[in-house]
Amino acid sequence: MTTMTEASVREFKMPDVGEGLTEAEILKWYVQPGDTVTDGQVVCEVETAKAAVELPIPYDGVVRALHFPEGTTVDVGMSIIAVDVSGGAAEAPAPAPEAAPAAAPAVEEPKSAGSGRQPVLVGYGVAASSTKRRPRKGAEIPAQEPARQPAAAAVQAELNGHGPAPTGAPAGQGRPLAKPPVRKLAKDLGVDLTTVSPTGPDGIITREDVHAAAAPAQAPAPVAAPQPAVPAVSAPVPAPAASYDAVRETRIPVKGVRKATAAAMVGSAFTAPHVTEFVTVDVTRTLKLVEELKQDKDMQGLRVNPLLLIAKALLVAIRRNPEINASWDEAAQEIVQKHYVNLGIAAATPRGLIVPNIKDAHAKTLPQLAESLGELVATAREGKTSPAAMQGGTVTITNVGVFGVDTGTPILNPGESAILAVGAIKLQPWVHKGKVKPRQVTTLALSFDHRLVDGELGSKVLADVAAVLEQPKRLITWA
Repeated sequence: MTTMTEASVREFKMPDVGEGLTEAEILKWYVQPGDTVTDGQVVCEVETAKAAVELPIPYDGVVRALHFPEGTTVDVGMSIIAVDVSGGAAEAPAPAPEAAPAAAPAVEEPKSAGSGRQPVLVGYGVAASSTKRRPRKGAEIPAQEPARQPAAAAVQAELNGHGPAPTGAPAGQGRPLAKPPVRKLAKDLGVDLTTVSPTGPDGIITREDVHAAAAPAQAPAPVAAPQPAVPAVSAPVPAPAASYDAVRETRIPVKGVRKATAAAMVGSAFTAPHVTEFVTVDVTRTLKLVEELKQDKDMQGLRVNPLLLIAKALLVAIRRNPEINASWDEAAQEIVQKHYVNLGIAAATPRGLIVPNIKDAHAKTLPQLAESLGELVATAREGKTSPAAMQGGTVTITNVGVFGVDTGTPILNPGESAILAVGAIKLQPWVHKGKVKPRQVTTLALSFDHRLVDGELGSKVLADVAAVLEQPKRLITWA
C-alpha cells in the first residue's frame, strides 16, 4: 500500500475498492497540504464504476502533497497523496493541484511493478490484475509536483519492462514506450507499435496514437485524407468533435456509474435472450392494506408503501416457483439454482441508475423488509451505496410508475434471471363484481432470461405476483 519516497514520507495509493475495479475518479478532497491526518481519517471521496466511496488514510502524519485534483480519474495503484509520518511539519508543501499551470504537460504515473496492493476498506477485495483501463485525455490530468518529475526515467523503465530509454525516443528505435492496455489495443487493431509516432509525455504511445495509426488502414480513402493535419495539434481530435457546436450542444463525459451501467446493459441485452410478459391488475385491496399497515404499531417508523407489498408478493411468487431464482453459467453450460433471494431495487441517483439489493430478502419478516427497503433507498439517495450492496443480486424490481409510466420492457441486471417492472397505479374503470367501478389499477411487466426460464415458468411467477396484489390475504395463505 505504501512506498517510501523519503525516510519519513509515505505515498498512499489508490486502493482497489471493489472486486476487480481498475480506476476511480476523485470526487472531493477533505484535506489539503499541511493538514494533520490520523489513522482511519477519511481524506477523500472517490467514485468507481459501482459507487461513491470514502477513503480512509492508513497512518498518522502531515499531508505533504495531493497528487491529483478533484475530477481526475486515477488508476488503482497510483499514489494520490503523500504524508509525512515523522510527526513534524510538512516541508514546503506543494500547492493544491488546482493551482498547477494549465499549460504544463500531463504525466501519467503507472503502478510500481514490485508493490502489491493491500485492502484499506473493510469488505473490499483486491484484484490480481487489470483488464480494462479508461482512456484519459492528457488535458484532464494536471502536471505532477516538481518533486515527482525525476521519476520519469523509472516510469519509462517500467513501461518498457527493462532499463530506462532516452526521453522522447522515436518509434522504431528499441522497444516503443506504451502501457500494457495500449499494447493490447495495438495488437487487436493489427498496429505495429514501432511504426507509431508517440504524442504522449516522454515519448509514450497513447491510445489515440494507435487509433490514428490504424485509421488509414481501416477507413476508406476520404477519411484518411485529413491525417497529415494531425501532427499540427498536441493530441488527435476525435472526428465528432470537429462538428461539435459548443453553443447549441453539450458534451457530457460518460464515466463512473453511468459508464458501468451502459456497458452492463449492452452486455445483458445482447447476451441473455429477453422475454417480457405483461399483466394488468386491480390493486385496490393492496392499497387499502398499505393504509392499514401505516397505522399498525408494529410498522411505526418504517417505510410503508405499495412497493413494500409488491416486493413481498414477488418473494411469495419465487417461493412458489423457485426455479426462476437462478443464473446461467456460460462457461460450465449450467443453470445455477439459488436457494436465497437477494432482492435488487433499481434506484435512480444523481450519478446514474444503480441496483443495490437486500440480502436474504426471502428470510425477512414484513417489518424487516420495510426497514431494509428504507435503508436501501436512503443510502442510494445520499450516494453512499457500497459496491458490496450491489453485488450478488438474484432478481430485481424497477418501479417506473413513480415517473407516471404505465409499464416498460426492463433489461435484466447482469447475472440475474428476472426483473419486474411496476407501472403507475391509477384510478381506472374496472369490472368488479359484475359492475364497472373505479378501481386502482396497475400494469406489471416481467422480463426473464429465456435460456433458463421458459414461458410457463415466467407466466406462473407473473400471475402469482398479480394474484397476491389483487387479493393480499394470499400473503398469509400462500406463505
